[in-house]
Amino acid sequence: MTLSHFNSPFDVVRHPQLEPEVKRAILASWASDANAVESRPDLRQPPEASRPLRLSDVMDALRNLDSGTG
Repeated sequence: MTLSHFNSPFDVVRHPQLEPEVKRAILASWASDANAVESRPDLRQPPEASRPLRLSDVMDALRNLDSGTG
């Protein structure tokens, strides 16, 4: 499995075969400043993503995962 098949952060949260710790690690890496789109701090472009992701969506997915509703 490659990370490129995830179209949104919530695809990671809902994936049935990934452990919560793995999901959290993926989402945290996507939220990292290392993945920030230059001059657009609200967007992240993980190397394996097909398009930029909104930081707010990544953070919402992390909160969803932490609350156990994912």
